[in-house]
Amino acid sequence: MKALELLYNTIPGRLMLYSLISKPVSDLAGRFLDSSFSRIFIGPFVKVHSIRLNDFELDDIGSFNDFFCRRLKEGKRVIDREPNVLISPCDGLLSTYRIDDDTRLLVKQSRLPVRSLLRDKKLADHFRGGYALVFRLCVDHYHRYVYFDSGSKYEDRHIRGVYHTVQPVALAGYPVFIENTRDYSVIDTESFGRCVQMEVGAMLVGRIVNEVKSHARVLRGEEKGHFEYGGSTVIVLIPKGRAELRDDIKKTIGTAEEIPVLMGEKIGIRA
Repeated sequence: MKALELLYNTIPGRLMLYSLISKPVSDLAGRFLDSSFSRIFIGPFVKVHSIRLNDFELDDIGSFNDFFCRRLKEGKRVIDREPNVLISPCDGLLSTYRIDDDTRLLVKQSRLPVRSLLRDKKLADHFRGGYALVFRLCVDHYHRYVYFDSGSKYEDRHIRGVYHTVQPVALAGYPVFIENTRDYSVIDTESFGRCVQMEVGAMLVGRIVNEVKSHARVLRGEEKGHFEYGGSTVIVLIPKGRAELRDDIKKTIGTAEEIPVLMGEKIGIRA
């Protein structure tokens, strides 16, 4: 954390930051974490984050990124298949917002309107009065994610950016979601209407690796993709009147309070 405070809160640190958040630096870090040499970091990472190795499939782990993207063993996450249930697409810390013209999605101290997030005013207007669900993944979370409902998906959209960390010290001074690379899918879902499911990358790799399924039928619980090393974020946008959130989640709307959730867990129902 002290290193991040140096980078984001001092002039010399911010000069270094311009280099660190560049694509060449992230690409270089990615190549190293894909190499066999990076395996030396796996043991310390497991120890620091108290990771339960018995929960995961660990065959063919040839690099740190292989480990970071490890798969859970069958049965470690249960996907709620009831069609009227709204599920979490990933493990993470969930914060929730009602969307209107004045709404700024807040992750600690970073604020932005939905139209800036999407870079599509018409699409953003579709979600006025609806919900924005922001799932923040820390480095010790499971970094694979699934489609939160079945439906027909349009062509994926990619917005280039730079990779900032999602630690609070970074969020204090930078519009992180505007700056960071992100991918999103517009999906005509069976239960919740036309929705958006978005992935946001993070500093030093934070690569978004999605299965390419444009103009295709997708299924609830089907793997959509995964993040390589770096804390990352998944965002789901749901239109007005289509979902009723779980009571404990509803109480946190607009407060930036985060609730731990697991992939496949029920977080609401169809309205």
